[in-house]
Amino acid sequence: MMRVILIAAALLAAVVVGIGSFVIYQGASSTEARAFGDPFTLVDQDGKPVTEAAFRGHPSAVFFGFTHCPEVCPTTLFEMDGWLKTLGDEGKNIRAYFVSVDPERDTPEIMKSYVGNVSDRIVGLTGETAKVEAMAKSFGIYFRKVPLEGDDYTMDHTASVLLLKPDGDFFGTIAYEENSQAAIAKLKRLAGA
Repeated sequence: MMRVILIAAALLAAVVVGIGSFVIYQGASSTEARAFGDPFTLVDQDGKPVTEAAFRGHPSAVFFGFTHCPEVCPTTLFEMDGWLKTLGDEGKNIRAYFVSVDPERDTPEIMKSYVGNVSDRIVGLTGETAKVEAMAKSFGIYFRKVPLEGDDYTMDHTASVLLLKPDGDFFGTIAYEENSQAAIAKLKRLAGA
C-alpha cells in the first residue's frame, strides 16, 4: 500500500512540475517576440541584399515557388495580387514576397520580369543555391528537383502562402486554391496583428 502511495505521489509531483513548466514557458514565450525561420541573406529582384529583417515591422505574405512553374506559382501570384488589391488600404501594410526554390534558373533579372508581369506589390527573392535551400528549409518549406525528359527538370514544392506577423512569428497559411473569401479574411486578420 505504501508503495502505491509513493508512486501516486511521484506521479502527482511530475504532473505539477510539468504543468508549472508549461505555464512558465507559455508566459515567457507570449511576451517575447519569436521569429519564424532562421536568419538568411538572399537578394531581391534588383540584386540588393535582403535578410530576415525584411519580414519585420509589418505583416508579410511569403510564397515559395519558381518561374518555370506551369500552374501553381503563376496562379498563386495572381491570387495574391488580387487579394491585396481587394484589401485596398486595409492591407497596405502587408508586404508580399515570392522566394524562388530554383535559384539555378531564377536570377534576379528573371525574377524581376516574372513578378513584374503580375504585380508591383510582390517582391521576388533569390540567391545562392545553398542559401536559398537553408532559408526555405528553416521556414518548413518542402522542395525537390524532379528530372524530366532530356536535361530539363521541374520543382516539386510546398504550395501554401506563409503569413508572418510583424515580429516575424508564424501567423498561419493560405492553402493553394483556398477560397478567396477565406484567404482575404486571413489577410485582414494578419493586417490587424
